[in-house]
This record gives sequence, C-alpha cells and structure tokens, in this order.
Amino acid sequence: MLRFLLTTAIAAGALMAIAGGSGAADKKYTFALVPKNTNNPFFDQALAGCKKAEKELNGAVECLYIGPGEHGGGDEEAQIVADLITKKVDGIAVSPANAAAMAAALQGAAPAKIPVLTWDSDLLAKDKALRLAYVGTHNYEIGVNLAKLAQQIKPKGGTICIQSGGAAAANHNERMQGIRDTLSGTKSAEAPGERLTGQNGWKEVDGCPLYTDDDFARAVQQMEDTLNKYPNLDAFIPTGGFPQFLPDAYTNVASKYKDKIASGALALVVADTLPVQIDLMKKGLSAGQVGQRPFEMGYKAMYFLKDIKDGKAAPADPTYTGLDVCTPKTADTCVGGGS
Repeated sequence: MLRFLLTTAIAAGALMAIAGGSGAADKKYTFALVPKNTNNPFFDQALAGCKKAEKELNGAVECLYIGPGEHGGGDEEAQIVADLITKKVDGIAVSPANAAAMAAALQGAAPAKIPVLTWDSDLLAKDKALRLAYVGTHNYEIGVNLAKLAQQIKPKGGTICIQSGGAAAANHNERMQGIRDTLSGTKSAEAPGERLTGQNGWKEVDGCPLYTDDDFARAVQQMEDTLNKYPNLDAFIPTGGFPQFLPDAYTNVASKYKDKIASGALALVVADTLPVQIDLMKKGLSAGQVGQRPFEMGYKAMYFLKDIKDGKAAPADPTYTGLDVCTPKTADTCVGGGS
C-alpha cells in the first residue's frame, strides 16, 4: 500500500508539473513513456533509451517516465494515460498491460491532438486506429524462436507448461500463439493460439498456461510448484523474464534442475536477455533466451514522437526493433541493439 501511495504521489506531481508549464519562451515537448509497471528491470532499459534520446535532443524533449509502481490488471495504467490526455502532454508512448482497458483510455487522445505510439505491447487489432504505430518486438516471432529452441532440445516433443504475463496482455498472447503454432506445425487463427493436446508430440499439462500478472515472486512460485508437480516435465517456457527478474529466488529453484537442463531432459527456455538473465544462462540455469531490445523502444519512441510533432510522417507501422536468440554457446556475443 505504501509503495502504491508513493507511486500515486509521484505520478500526481509529474502531472502537475505538466499542467504548470514554464511559458512559451522555453517550450519543449513533453512525451510520456508509459510502461506496464515501473518496478521492472526490463522497463528500466526502455527508460534508459528514453533518457538518452532526451539528452541527444538537447532540451527539445522531456522524457516523462510514468506508470504503475507494481504489477496489476492494467486499470491503474489506463487511468494514468487518461490523466495524461487530460493534462495535454505532447505525445504518449505506452505499453498496454490490458489492451482493451487501454483502448478505452485512449479515446480522448485524437480529439486532443495527442499522438500515440504503442511499444513492447500493442492494442487489439480492432483498436489499432487509436495509435499511429507500434514500435517494438515482433511478439509472435519471440514465441516462434522460443519454440525452436525447445524443439532443438526435444525433437520428439513432450509435456510442456507455458508461463505468461497477464491474460489480457496482447504481446504475451501473441508469443504464446507463436509457441503453440510452431510446436504444433499449424497456424492458428488468433492469439493465444490453440492449446497443445498432442500435436507433433507436444501436450500442455493441466493447470497451464500460468499467468503471473507480472508478479515476479508469483512467477518463481509457479515455476517451483509446476516442476514439483510434474517431475518429468519436458519443457517450461516463460514468455517473459518474470521468474528470472528475481535472480536469487530463481537460482534457488532452477539449481535443483541444473543436471536436467544440461542433459536436455528439461527444455527451460525463457524470454528476454537482460544481463542478469544471460548470467543465469551462463551458470547453466536456462538452456536458451530469446530477447528483445527495450532500450531501442524507449529511444526510438522519443524521436518518432518529435518527428510527428514537427510535422513529419509517422514511422512505419509496425516498426520492429529486433530479436536476440541466445544459447550458452553464443552467450558472449548474442545480444544486439543499443545501450
């Protein structure tokens, strides 16, 4: 509760600063970079990119990093965005935790002439007209590449548990679809894809997929409980770095299965490639990582919003920022993107 109150106070202060302004003589664009939550090392990378752009643009842009302090269903994030629109920021780049809730919040952006980009996660197809472009990862391809790593380890298939973020998070549903489609060998009509019930030898165990709602402690507990319940599980695939974002707790669980990971008995492959995650892989605590480039997302979003405000064309929709596929053999050289 204290963290929530502090976060709310900080957000309110930032919005008051927008409303107050400092006069036309030193007018600069205020662009909001809104993550799903601010207590997340993945989004810290996007903030670093945003701040680099702010510095390079030499006073022309303010990077306002504002979002919920903790995980949640997306309602708080949607309210923050609605408040940003009311306060008339110059542009918004948002990673929707709940695509439907965010679409409702963005209804006032166009009438207020506030350009909107999505990054990391997008709106649902029916709502994409509410933003100008998506800047980030090809989320379906994350799932495809996670599945390919699992297939290399388990060519005959096996039992699998997929761990996801929020059930309403479009990006994680697209990743799950990529995993399921690749393992089954068939293209499903929409995210999150068709449940694996034996296609190509792959079957999802009861109780999965798991939903963490970006609660990292819950993610670690889910992983431990699932591996205990299914000691012969062939593959465990988180669609985000959730359990690894608490590296000590993750290590305590994954270390029990280090021999299985090394032998290929357990295909433990995880999304994201933050430095702490690569270190875990080097220690033999995962068999592969498929990463995004959040720094690039925050960096490009600021430049794109400035171009739009300056009367230039919106970026290509979508604008993909690239993927990194890492294994223990390529750990020292596999991560690209800006920093």
